[in-house]
Amino acid sequence: MVITKEVNLPEFSVLNVPEVDLSSATLMSAAHHLGKDCENINNEFMLCRMESRDPRACLHLGKQVTDCTMQFFKKVKSKCQHEFNQYAHCIDKSSGDYSFKKCRKTQAVFDKCMEEKLCMVRPDFGYFCRARVHESKTTPPPPDPCPCHSKVQDPTPSLPDCKPRPPPRFSSRYYWMTE
Repeated sequence: MVITKEVNLPEFSVLNVPEVDLSSATLMSAAHHLGKDCENINNEFMLCRMESRDPRACLHLGKQVTDCTMQFFKKVKSKCQHEFNQYAHCIDKSSGDYSFKKCRKTQAVFDKCMEEKLCMVRPDFGYFCRARVHESKTTPPPPDPCPCHSKVQDPTPSLPDCKPRPPPRFSSRYYWMTE
């Protein structure tokens, strides 16, 4: 990527945050509850990314997303660690593509623990696919200015028709439309 001198890059200390250093199976087993628990801050972050079109403007929200994820896993570890580990281990070892279908029993045990001890109900099927309006506290950016086409002259104007065109020599190509 090429940048110019005018672009201000953030310092490395600003970018340095603790990583969520977990395996794919662990993240997949917690994905439904994590997505529901950190839904608001994730939506704020994605809204900032789409509106600003500059990832540097959303660094503080990215840190909040990471912090929310860390806090979620600390809550799970303190209350439902054994059930969660069984479920994540089942997803990791039962199939090569991290399929959920062979782990429904351990999922039910984990979901029951999450509901009883952390008051987190697993979202129903299709919850994350539904359209919802996100109420944001941030002000939206000003709309992009509309290009004014009337002031811009066409750089390649068409050629004027100087002489009339003669009729076609071998009849019209639209002969099938005449009858």
